[in-house]
Amino acid sequence: MAEIINLRRARKAKAREEAEATAAANRIAFGRTKAERAVTDAEQRLADQRLAAHKIDPKP
Repeated sequence: MAEIINLRRARKAKAREEAEATAAANRIAFGRTKAERAVTDAEQRLADQRLAAHKIDPKP
């Protein structure tokens, strides 16, 4: 026979898992010091500049 499940409990468990996933993403995004954010931003700007330097401008 199939296992009997309580739909209310299953729905709440799913909501808890989604909330934990959101919390984990927020801890990664917002749980950094100002210095860590500055380093990441500087690395991103450098990568963007390097990419822009390699682009070829089409002739009009």
